[in-house]
Amino acid sequence: MLKIYGIKNCSTMKKAFEQLDAQQLAYDFHDYKKQGIDLDTLGQWADQVGLEVLLNKKGTTWRKFSPEQQAEILSSPQQTLQAMQDNPSMIKRPVLVSEQQIVVGFDPARYAQFTG
Repeated sequence: MLKIYGIKNCSTMKKAFEQLDAQQLAYDFHDYKKQGIDLDTLGQWADQVGLEVLLNKKGTTWRKFSPEQQAEILSSPQQTLQAMQDNPSMIKRPVLVSEQQIVVGFDPARYAQFTG
């Protein structure tokens, strides 16, 4: 079964939910705001897709940090992962996980490859 991670009220998440529902795919939803996210999971994702893919630098959460704070967050992979755990809005959304792959961000073409 697919598992999708994100924040319920995010507009990109809503697009992802709509596509998965249209494809009649079963999925579990993990809401960062309610359930948080553990460092081990973030580390596994970073190993698979890279921190640069996983870190959402376009969002308001990232932009609220000063350049000095941003540099500190980026100073080591552990610092970056810890910052994402502390501020889940810094994780690019959605993260869609299957047994075979992980897709970060909403990509209709990649989502269409999943079958039920």
